[in-house]
Amino acid sequence: MKHGAIFDMDGLLFDTERLYRESWMILAEQFGQTPDPEFPKAVCGSNGDTMRAIIRAYYPNVDADAFMQACLSRVDGILETSVPEKPGIREILDYLRAHGVKTAVASSSRLELIEHNLALAGIRDRFDALVSGEEVAHGKPAPDIFLLAAERIGCAPEDCYVFEDGANGIRAGAAAGCTTAMVVDLSEPTDELRALCAGIYSGLPEALAAIQNAEI
Repeated sequence: MKHGAIFDMDGLLFDTERLYRESWMILAEQFGQTPDPEFPKAVCGSNGDTMRAIIRAYYPNVDADAFMQACLSRVDGILETSVPEKPGIREILDYLRAHGVKTAVASSSRLELIEHNLALAGIRDRFDALVSGEEVAHGKPAPDIFLLAAERIGCAPEDCYVFEDGANGIRAGAAAGCTTAMVVDLSEPTDELRALCAGIYSGLPEALAAIQNAEI
């Protein structure tokens, strides 16, 4: 078993990626654009300059900063009072901590939102470190966020699991040298992602079983 485990947040710990996808589509119309169904998939897991570049690539006539802020504000409002948990998060976290595995969240979201969601769900105390995409020079798919998370929990990247649902996060985990597992949410695994993953699982309970059976 590895000594560190790093988790994405949106779409992995919480069923929030759907909120972002819905918001991007609704806001595209509000910004006078024809919604592109491929855009939410492309922007998933990104932040900062990477997100702005993706927005400009799909919607070149849109103010990227205003579009990005509008989406974040809309989702923040929805998550103000409740956050939908993914099945199995408490079980996998409790198992890892019971076996001495250090845990971290590495999310492209703002640190304030990460703290808020974890506290609202009552699981903040299950994590040894939190890392936001705002804290690194290059967001996912660059490896920076997972390298920083590994450093903060005192583990070498190759001694860490990374659990991700999005393509950019999986690319980042693999680039960091971590044992990267895909927990499927809205994005289906492609041949590229299968080649990067140590395992692909339908949910966190299946990922936990893989750890318990020493499959990853």
